This record gives sequence, C-alpha cells and structure tokens, in this order.
Amino acid sequence: MATDIHRIEALNAAKTLVVKVGTRVLTSPDGGLDRNRIAILAEQLCKVMDSGRTVVLVSSGAVGAGIGKLGLTERPRLLADLQAVAAIGQTDLIQAYEHAFAKHGRHAAQVLLTADDLRNRSSFLNLRNALRQIAAFRAIPIINENDSVAVEELMTTFGDNDRLAASVASLINDAMLVILTDIDGLHTCHPSDPNSKRMSTVETINHEVIAMACDTKSSVSKGGMSSKLVAAQIATSHGHSVIIGPGRDDRVLEKILAGESIGTLFQPEEKAIRGRLRWIDSAAALAGELHVDAGAARAVGDRGKSLLAIGIRRVEGVFDRGEVVAIVDPQGNEIARGLINYTSDEATKIIGLPSGQIADVLGHCPYDTVIHCDNIATNSGLPLPR
Repeated sequence: MATDIHRIEALNAAKTLVVKVGTRVLTSPDGGLDRNRIAILAEQLCKVMDSGRTVVLVSSGAVGAGIGKLGLTERPRLLADLQAVAAIGQTDLIQAYEHAFAKHGRHAAQVLLTADDLRNRSSFLNLRNALRQIAAFRAIPIINENDSVAVEELMTTFGDNDRLAASVASLINDAMLVILTDIDGLHTCHPSDPNSKRMSTVETINHEVIAMACDTKSSVSKGGMSSKLVAAQIATSHGHSVIIGPGRDDRVLEKILAGESIGTLFQPEEKAIRGRLRWIDSAAALAGELHVDAGAARAVGDRGKSLLAIGIRRVEGVFDRGEVVAIVDPQGNEIARGLINYTSDEATKIIGLPSGQIADVLGHCPYDTVIHCDNIATNSGLPLPR
C-alpha cells in the first residue's frame, strides 16, 4: 500500500500515540473477551514503544468482558447490574493486557478515571505527570472510564470513551489520536452500501462529514461513528491528527506508522487550542450557560473577541467567579466555553448593559469583560453536543 504524505507529516509531529480500542474490536463472537485480539494489539503497542514513541491506551471492554465471563446473552439494563458486570469484567480485561504485555518485557498500568478526575485542573495536570512516569517505567497505561462509579457513562447508549481518549490526547502536546474500531474508517455512506467509499483524508469536520456517520446499536458496545467524530473534532481542534482505523487488522498500527493509507486521517485545525484552554474546552465541568445575541456570537465565535455584558440575553445555572460556563448562540448551539469574571447573580443583574454601566448596577466594576478572550476556548468547526 502506498504511503501518504499527509500521514508522514502527521507521524513526524507525533511522539506519542493515544490509542483507543472499542468493545466491538475486543469482543469475540460469543460475547466474551477476545484474548487473541488483545495479544495482537499488545504486540503492536510494544513495537510502537520500541520505536521510541510513547503509547497511551484507552480501552473499552470491561462491561463486554463481564458479560462474557458471566455468560450473559445481552447487556444488562439495570444500573446496579451494569456496575457489577463492569467491576467483574475489569479484572479480566487488565489481566489479559498484563499477560500479553509481559511477553514483550512490559507491564500494564491500570488507570481508571471518571469525568470529575479531568474536570479538576490539578487532577488534569497530575494525570499528565503520572502518564509520563508510567512510560519511564517501561509500562503502558491502560485508561478506562471507571464504569463501576461513572454511572452516567454506563447508562448512555453511545459512551464517552471516545471523548475520554480525546481529552487524554489533550494532555499531551505531541500526540496523535488513533481510534480503532470494527470498520475500516469513515465512509461516504453506510459501509454495507455498495456505493460506499472510505474517506482516506478529512481536512475539516463539517456538516457533510457529520452526515456520513451511520451509527448502529450493539448489545455489547456503546460506541458509534458519531461519538468518534466528536472525539476527532475535539482532538483536531487541539492541534492533534486523528486516525480512525480497522482494529481487527493484525498490522493496523504497523501500517499507520509506515504512513500507509489505512483508515481515515483527520487533519488538525490550523488555529489549534493550546495550554489551559484545552482543559476548558474538553474536560472542565460546566457550571452554567450564557445565552448571547447574534452579534456577540459572531464576535466571540468568529473573531475571537471577549464577551461583554451587552451581548448577553440570558443566564442559566448558579456559579461563582472563575468557573467554566458555556456560551450559547441564539440557535441553542454551544459556540465556546470560558472562565467567567462574575457570579451568576452578578451576571444576571448586568445582562445587556454597556460595560460603563456595570458599576452603576453592582456598585463596582472589577472587569470590563464578562469573559476575557484569553480565557475563552472557541469550538472550531461544528458546535459540540451539549
């Protein structure tokens, strides 16, 4: 297979591979854990490490492993059952990885996270330091949503391990995100359609690209192409290249590292979100929403300006100064997130006011802007789901 210049360039910039593997890849036809597939994946990951790159693995499969271990015929519906199945399956999953890595002189390092672990700025940075040190010990971190605790993740049809992988990639400046799934990439229409064609490269995730996602539900898996495109949008907006590729290809990572045109490459945005804004954009907890008029939406979303009180039309939620809030346009789309300079009570009182009148209402005016442009992470491309 011929090499692709765009992929070579992306690989040259990537010193770390964040690899996300889905349940459908890791599950055998009988619903149990496919240990042979894990062994093949582990060998590839170790070869990536041996080449001088760092690897971070985000692995689904705990619930699927539990379903197989317990001999269940379908995914449980009750929350308590899901929590128990995830806890039982997680031991099998990590043992399988540890056994497979040990054959190549490496260890598996289990890292279980909930969304709250990434929403806290200190925890966000501590995780980055931990991942760096795990690699120094010749181990490969295996990150998974803590399904026995993260009940919101368990109860959704399409889970957030794809988004979790994008958030993990955001911790690392020089990362490429690789999402391994049960199809060979993004197709122009459903892969079963005879007219369907695989997209080799996507420069920008727009409405046409989103329309190509055709999700199917599974009794074991929660993921779908839509969630993978959301993850790709987050990662590319942070300056990362993303490849969605066939997880059941025994040499998929080897082919990716060779620059072969396998899967679909999503190119990074030119104006990438950097530093603290990555945390604001993808991981920080949302404390509320500011609904703005069309003029403010254009100023913030298109021109990168600060948000002024005069452009705000409605305040939702209860929050303090310094918390992260969403900026929502008149159509109800989230266009940005930022650190607010006022409490929710203060912001409500100054809705629609010119900056010069804030002191008249509040008795003081600590900031001319409600959210300064330096503290705003703008959603490039399409607005993300709220």
